[in-house]
Amino acid sequence: MEKQRLITPSYCCILAANFLLYFGFWLLVPVLPFYLLEIFHASNATIGIVLSCYTVSSLCIRPFSGYLLDTFARKPLYLFAYFVFTLIFAGYIFAGALVMFIIYRIIHGISFGMVTVGGNTVVIDIMPSSRRGEGLGYYGLANNLAMSVGPMFGLFLHSAGTSYIAIFSYGLGSCILGFIAASLVKTPYKPPVKREPISLDRFILLKGLPAGLSLLLLSIPYGMTTNYVAMYARQIGITAETGFFFTLMAVGMAISRMFSGRLVDKGKITQVINAGLYLVCLCYFALTACGWLIEWNYAFTTSLFFSVALLLGIGFGTMFPAYNTLFVNLAPNNQRATATSTYLTSWDVGLGIGMLLGGYIAEIASFRDAYLFGAILTIVSMTYFHLKAGPHFQRHRLR
Repeated sequence: MEKQRLITPSYCCILAANFLLYFGFWLLVPVLPFYLLEIFHASNATIGIVLSCYTVSSLCIRPFSGYLLDTFARKPLYLFAYFVFTLIFAGYIFAGALVMFIIYRIIHGISFGMVTVGGNTVVIDIMPSSRRGEGLGYYGLANNLAMSVGPMFGLFLHSAGTSYIAIFSYGLGSCILGFIAASLVKTPYKPPVKREPISLDRFILLKGLPAGLSLLLLSIPYGMTTNYVAMYARQIGITAETGFFFTLMAVGMAISRMFSGRLVDKGKITQVINAGLYLVCLCYFALTACGWLIEWNYAFTTSLFFSVALLLGIGFGTMFPAYNTLFVNLAPNNQRATATSTYLTSWDVGLGIGMLLGGYIAEIASFRDAYLFGAILTIVSMTYFHLKAGPHFQRHRLR
């Protein structure tokens, strides 16, 4: 039987829109802790609180965005959120006080929560269902490519002495191009949906909560990694360019996309997630060990540090399309956006907790201890998925 066509002009446009959105996002992620430290002289704990505002606000809008996208036309809502997300980069340029910066971060998080749910839902709408795992894998690969160049480019600019205004301007330019690409996506007609009286399952996919808890626990150390790994490297004495950590992590994710999506399309969703969990668990203990091994052998520790980045990318890249498909397969077609929202909400809760805990633990102890705590959480997540979330999915899956 001939495969249904996956690569279309609209699919290519939304991949470009997704890449450019995340490039702007990832450009700032490793730079903002330094921005808050150098411009506002914030402590590690304060940095964690400020950075988490973005994720908390994104989290708060996720359930409502899923409901809105399931009820009304998706593309206009997606474009509106994309426009607001883009506009806030200009706001950062003129934010002269910490309070104003926090307000912009909150608005940015709200728009990010809407635009990511919208993008994930639109891409599902325009691809054949028989190739959903593969299509979501390539869609996620656009994030990974952005992750490979965004943080490295941002840290390179920072190291070169580029002003923060110029760095924010690069993010603004990227998202303007992304908005143009998003506007070119052609989506199928979606008739108005008559809804039952508002209830909890209109905002959250209740059947997805067990998998959501497993994903939440997993995203806590991920949040620590994306926001603090450069500061962790500086604290333990690694002098190599830490921007390459993100590049290698993204390369690992790209490698995993070559096989994980196809395995998911063959129905091996829980097996793929379990394999990724084992690898990620191992990686976080190795990342923690770098804090002790650096005193023994600098060259070996530096090699291990960057090897962990590659393997973390493979582990997370293996799981992302599998988790996304898991949530979608638990929901009827008229709750696709709600399923995607629940998936992303679970992830965002963990990211926010990770930012807060990472900064707090580093303040009272060290980043090494923060990563040790994160490593323990990966064991809890792996055990819970194996015993509860995985079997629950097999019992309640719709496809």
